[in-house]
Amino acid sequence: MKIVGVIPARYGSSRFPGKPLADICGKPMIWWVYQQVSKVPELDEVYVATDDSRIYDLCQQYEIKVLMTGNHKTHIERIHELSTKVLADYYVNVNGDEPLIEVSTIQQIIPVEFHNEPMVFGLLKIIKDPVELVDPTNIKVATNKDLVSIMMSRTPMPTPYKTILFDYRKTVGMECFNKASLDFFVSKEPGYLETIEDISPLRFLENGVPIHYKIVESDSLSVDTPKDLEKVRLIMETRLAKNNMPPPPP
Repeated sequence: MKIVGVIPARYGSSRFPGKPLADICGKPMIWWVYQQVSKVPELDEVYVATDDSRIYDLCQQYEIKVLMTGNHKTHIERIHELSTKVLADYYVNVNGDEPLIEVSTIQQIIPVEFHNEPMVFGLLKIIKDPVELVDPTNIKVATNKDLVSIMMSRTPMPTPYKTILFDYRKTVGMECFNKASLDFFVSKEPGYLETIEDISPLRFLENGVPIHYKIVESDSLSVDTPKDLEKVRLIMETRLAKNNMPPPPP
């Protein structure tokens, strides 16, 4: 199987404009994400997919493989465009705001066999910080016993009405799609729930395509706001110091 890593990156985030270019220990955030994804041995190629010339030029500067796409409403549409130009069996999406993502975490989302029908895979982590639970940027997921998705929401769910003996789960910033699932996604209009929640993978659930999850241990932290960036910088500085690694050269 050919498996391609894709890092969608856009400049115009409503909460944090220009965040792919934000500095972390001397390098832009997108550089850190690309370095981690490129270390995954199962990936045959890795691309940044962007519609912004500033991000494109920076990737060229750092010799990062980059593909310029059109202006899309969702990251899945952007990945679909890339899939029409870079042929593969699976496309592993790692969000461009995940500079702390671990190689071992990415490896857990990679399927072991090919599927012809639309297939989508994702990762979940147990929420341990109450701030993450109430933060609407963290997507909460309910699954069945086989870890197949039932519902996704920005609000905490399920509601602890009859019991409190359960864990809340949130998505890790990555997904894996085969070409059939990407084609399926762009063939459908946004549905009722997707329009309300603004969670693009809900388009799969609303049209009967399940998302298959694994639960992982991960210290990754997505950078959604400048406050998140401050925390990530501290974590990165600690990692570099712990491993006796100097900051990367500019």
